[in-house]
Amino acid sequence: MTIEGMAAAPFWPVVRVFEKQIDSSGGGAAVCVYYEGRKVVDLWGGVRDEAGRSWREDTMAMSFSTSKGVTSTLLNMLADRGELAYDDPIAHYWPEFAAGGKGNISVRDLLTHRAGLSRLRPLLDRGDRILDWEYMVDRLARAEAKPQLESAYHALTYGWLTGELIQRVTGRSLADVIRTELEEPLGLDGIYVGAPAEARARAAQLSACPGSERPGLIAALLSDRATDALTRLHRLIRSPLDVKHIRDALVPPDNAKTLFEERILGVPVPAANGLFTARSLARLYAVIAEGGSLDGVELFTPDTVRQMSRVQVKGRDRVMPIRMGWRLGYHTAFTCRGGLETAFGHFGFGGSGAWADPSRRLSVAMVNNRVGGTPFGDFRIAAIGSAVLRATKKLRLRGAGSNGALESEVYSPA
Repeated sequence: MTIEGMAAAPFWPVVRVFEKQIDSSGGGAAVCVYYEGRKVVDLWGGVRDEAGRSWREDTMAMSFSTSKGVTSTLLNMLADRGELAYDDPIAHYWPEFAAGGKGNISVRDLLTHRAGLSRLRPLLDRGDRILDWEYMVDRLARAEAKPQLESAYHALTYGWLTGELIQRVTGRSLADVIRTELEEPLGLDGIYVGAPAEARARAAQLSACPGSERPGLIAALLSDRATDALTRLHRLIRSPLDVKHIRDALVPPDNAKTLFEERILGVPVPAANGLFTARSLARLYAVIAEGGSLDGVELFTPDTVRQMSRVQVKGRDRVMPIRMGWRLGYHTAFTCRGGLETAFGHFGFGGSGAWADPSRRLSVAMVNNRVGGTPFGDFRIAAIGSAVLRATKKLRLRGAGSNGALESEVYSPA
């Protein structure tokens, strides 16, 4: 399949990895990389729909949990400005949230997935409730919970919780805050959580969706019958893993069917339905990689970036059964060589993801429409990250930065 775009010569290996992925997985995708404040990779290729139409430069893809990184970034911006404090109770800004014993749950608890509200299923009477913002916000405000010592990934609830908190602090809609605080200052070409009709026309069509006539292994493992049996087994062997808890956090009552319906793109579901270009995500994370400022636009002070970089939770997550390395709204960035201690961002089901590494002045983003992998991650974004790291390592060994080898040669795969 045709690959278009550009890559600085030292990053040619990223092009080769990307080409192989498009050939093997089908569908379409885009990858963008910033290094030392400059865009060094900007690639797209494959097809954007079942009709076989080519992925275009401005094509966007629904990127599931990658969207959590956007609301997390906005909350950190508000903290940087002094409009909220990490250790303030959420109820200080959202009074109704104090119901159900939640008066002591802090903003930091929420950002580190320790707010005790990870379970989605008990809140719903039917799956399409996730399209009703007021219903979800009201149910979460009235739910009973208390702060937790261990993290439990708030796979879907995180979006409404962070989104409503942003709206309460700013007095504006989430869409308006994204537009005025991120899209316009940074000149982003595609960043939406609940997109208008004209933007939805640029959305790629998701393919190989769970819940089809051939459900995947994860869908089968997270069925009611399977999770009940697995939970009893883990209790018998005294395992800390609670499969039912995982199912309740990850899968709505309709087995995620609503998440793959076209109508979801038009309403805000901030933990799941971000509609992005890779270029916008990489540029947003480049601000973090550069210490809070890029091309004269400052979103954070360097001190806030340092706070964002610090690991807050070191143990295993109760929903994602690995050490996620939760920061303030972000997890450790994973590659094929394992996690990067100094890199953080957010990945999404289906293969999308974006991350920043301030120590390397590096940001990486990928979006695609061929859903694959598991709820816990996908190989493609990890492989792209590994190729990027190899390129930057060679540059550092040669002493070449963005004013050296990157300036002299640009490779166009088209």
